[in-house]
Amino acid sequence: MAAIAGAAAFGESPLLIPVRRIWDARAQLTEAQKSRFAGVIWPEAVRDFGRAGLVLSSVESPGEVGRAPSGRPVFKGLEHGWINLVITDYVPLQWDQARGLAGLTTQYDGYHVCIIALQHAHGHQAPLFSTNTCVHELLHVLLHDIFEPRPPGAAGSGREWRIDWHATRLWLLGDNGEIRRSAQAYLRRR
Repeated sequence: MAAIAGAAAFGESPLLIPVRRIWDARAQLTEAQKSRFAGVIWPEAVRDFGRAGLVLSSVESPGEVGRAPSGRPVFKGLEHGWINLVITDYVPLQWDQARGLAGLTTQYDGYHVCIIALQHAHGHQAPLFSTNTCVHELLHVLLHDIFEPRPPGAAGSGREWRIDWHATRLWLLGDNGEIRRSAQAYLRRR
């Protein structure tokens, strides 16, 4: 409903963003973590994008995150043509590098993957610094970050700040300008 109102406010029809929510069968998740995701984190993301006229058209799907003998993550349940939002306990170690990440987004074997680590994931906490994990990670896809390697150093930190700036604008202002245009381009590209 928020998406329809958000789009109508700007004279445009809602833009459907295909999201496949994949629950990792191997994850050691508590009921409190699952409840926090279902009751706070995900609804905030749906609301924020909806106010900008972007509908997170989601389906739930089983899957799992395993590990190859090389240590490389192995995903089951991913689909091409969707943003695969993998809900698990921790970001795979090879990618996390002991940083305790709440999420990570990448293009992996041609799949568009957002990993949400419920051990560290959260809703909005502080504008510009600590925004909703799902909003943050989905913006990496919709703003095309997955199509280029993460730059090292200050440039990489700048990209993260840019995502939190857009997440804050969605959260506090319901902004749909640049994000909507970029999301339209993403949907044509995928």
